[in-house]
Amino acid sequence: MQQRSIGNDVVGRAPVGAIGLGAMLLSTREDRPSPADAEATVHAALDAGVTLIDTADAYAHDESEFGHNESLVAAALASYGSSTTDVLVATKGGHTRRGTGWELDGSPAYLRRACEASLKRLGVDAIGLYQFHRPDPDTPWEESMAGLRHLYDAGLVRMVGISNADVAQIDVARAVLGDALVSVQNQFSPGWRFSADELAHCAAHGLAFLPWSPFGGISAAGSLAAAAPAFAEVAAELGVSVYRVTLAWHLAQADVLVPIPGASRPSSVTDSAAAADLALTAEQLARLDAT
Repeated sequence: MQQRSIGNDVVGRAPVGAIGLGAMLLSTREDRPSPADAEATVHAALDAGVTLIDTADAYAHDESEFGHNESLVAAALASYGSSTTDVLVATKGGHTRRGTGWELDGSPAYLRRACEASLKRLGVDAIGLYQFHRPDPDTPWEESMAGLRHLYDAGLVRMVGISNADVAQIDVARAVLGDALVSVQNQFSPGWRFSADELAHCAAHGLAFLPWSPFGGISAAGSLAAAAPAFAEVAAELGVSVYRVTLAWHLAQADVLVPIPGASRPSSVTDSAAAADLALTAEQLARLDAT
C-alpha cells in the first residue's frame, strides 16, 4: 500500500498505510459484529496493508463496557498470525460515558487516569498516538493541552494528537505541545468540507490530518451516490465502488491526509484499502472538487 508518515524528526516518523481503519463501528453499532467477525475485520485490514488503527476508550455501547474497543483492537492484534510491530494504534481520551450518553472531561487529572487505563487495555508501555477526543467547555483548552504535554513528558505517549479542533486551537496546541503534536483528527468528507481551513493549516505545518467520517456518515452506497452524484459517476467510469473513489479523492487533497474509514466487515475494509492504489485523473478530480 502507498505509505504516508505521521510524526517528525524530533519524536520520530511512523510510516503508515495511506488508508487507516476507524475501529469505532466494531463497538458502538447496535448491530455490531460478533467478536470473531470484529477480529476478522481487523485482520483483513492488516492483510490489506493498513497500519494505522484508530480507537478510543469511549467507543462502547455504554458506560458499563467502557474501553471495549481498545480491548478488542488489542486482542485482534495479539491474535494476528504475523508481526504487528509496524502498526500504529491511535487512541483517544477526554470523552466519558454516563449510561449510553456521551460526556466530556478534559482536565489534566482525568486525562492522566484515562491514559493509564488505555495503556493497560492496549497492553503497551507507551501509546503510539494519544489524541484529545474533543474540547471540554468546562476545562480551558490550554489546561487540556498542558495535561497532554505531561503525558508526553512522562513517557506514557510517544506522539500527541488533537481532535475536533479549529485553527486557533491547533495553534495553541502547537505552542504548548511543540514537536509532540503530530496530528489533527476532524470531520471531513465530500459533503462536509468545513474543516478545509484546518486541513490546509495542518499541511502548512507538517501535521497529519486524519478525517473522521470520510464518507459523511452515510452507510449505504446508494445514499452516498445520491448525496455525491459526481463521485458515483466517476465510480461507474472506473468500475469501482463510490467508497473507493471517495477515499482516493481524500488522498489527493494533501500528502498529510490519512483517512480512517470505519468498517464492520472484512469486505468493506478491503475495498477501502484498495483506494490507496486508485489513480484519479486531473479531470476527474476537478469534477469531484467542484461537486
